[in-house]
Amino acid sequence: MTSPFSYTFPAIRGVQAGREFYVSMCPLRLLAKLFVFDNEELMPELRAQRSINRSRVPEIARYIIANTGSYTFSAITASIDGKVSFEPVGSSDTAHFRMGTLTVDMDAKFIVNDGQHRRAAIEQALGEKPELGDETIAVVFFHDRGLERCQQMFADLNRHAVKPSPSLSVLYDHRNAAANLAKHLGLTSKVFRNLIETERSSLSKRSRKLFTLSALHFAILEMLSEQEFEDFAAASKKCNEFWGAVGEHIPEWIYVREGRMTAGEVRQDFIHSHAIVLHALGRVGKFIYQANAGNTDLNSVLEKLRDIDWARTNVSTWEGRAMIGGRMAKNSQNITLTCNQIKRSLGLSLTPEEQVIESAFTAARQ
Repeated sequence: MTSPFSYTFPAIRGVQAGREFYVSMCPLRLLAKLFVFDNEELMPELRAQRSINRSRVPEIARYIIANTGSYTFSAITASIDGKVSFEPVGSSDTAHFRMGTLTVDMDAKFIVNDGQHRRAAIEQALGEKPELGDETIAVVFFHDRGLERCQQMFADLNRHAVKPSPSLSVLYDHRNAAANLAKHLGLTSKVFRNLIETERSSLSKRSRKLFTLSALHFAILEMLSEQEFEDFAAASKKCNEFWGAVGEHIPEWIYVREGRMTAGEVRQDFIHSHAIVLHALGRVGKFIYQANAGNTDLNSVLEKLRDIDWARTNVSTWEGRAMIGGRMAKNSQNITLTCNQIKRSLGLSLTPEEQVIESAFTAARQ
C-alpha cells in the first residue's frame, strides 16, 4: 500500500548499467532519521551490509568536531526499498531533463550500502554540535532490487577500494603535528634529507631512498610526548638533535649520504633503516631524554651504536627480535625486543614492562 505522504529531494538523474540512479543533497540532521542500518542480528548471508564497527564511529565523530571548518566527506550510497518517481524540469531535449525532483514514498526504507560509519559518526557529532545539522552531504540513491542486488552493490563498491599507503597519508596530512614534523625533518635533517620515500611504505632494491616517511613518522610518535608536539620549533630541534647524533654513529647511513654505498645495498644487508629499528630508536631516544632530565650528552650515550652488529646475517641477535624467519617483523612485541637489545648495547636499563617481555623471550629461547 502506498503512503499518502512522501519525501521529496532535488536530484540529478543518471544512468549506470541501464538503471537509473539519483544524486541529491541531504541535511546532516536528517541522516539518522532517513537512513537505517541493516538488521545486525541477522546472519551475514541475510544482511545487505557488513556489521558496523562501533569502535570506528567515535574517531570519525571527533574528526568532524575538531575540524568543523574543514572536514570532508564523500557521498553516501543508499538503496531505496519502496516506490519512487522522478519529475524532471524542462523538456527532454535539454540538459535540464536530468535535473528534477525525486519523490519517495514515506513508507519506503533507505538502506545504506556504503557510508554507514560516516552516517553514525555524523549522528554522534550532531549530539555535541547540533549547529552542523543544516550542512549537507551528497547521497547517491539506487532503487532497491532485493537482497541479492544490495549485497552485490556492497561487493562492487568495495571491490577496487585501495587505501593510500601510510607514507602518502602522512605526506598529505597537514593537521597532524607528528606528520608535519616528519615532513620537516625529511627536508632539514642531514640524516634524512633526500633519503625519504614519501609515497610508498615499502622500498625496492633499486630505490635510492633509505627510509620511508611512515617509518619516520612512527619513530617520532614514539619519541615525543603529546605535549611536546604543541611546540613545533622545540620538537623539531629535539628531533634534529637526536637523529643527527644517531646518524653519526651508524656508518652505513653516512656511506649512503657520501655515495659510498647504495640505499638498496644497505637495506638488503642491514636492518637499521627499516621501520622496526627506527621505531625502537625513537623509543630509546625518549628514554634517554627522560632518564637524564634534558641534560644529555647524546654522543657519549649513543657512540656504542657503532659497536652493534646490524647485519641481517646476525641471526643470533636479531632473529625473534627484529626478524621472524629472516623477514623484518612489525608487531609491538618485536619493537620492544629490538628496543631492549639496543638499550642493553648502550648500557641503558630496561623498564619493568620491557623486562617482562625480555624475560619471556629469553625463557622461550632456552
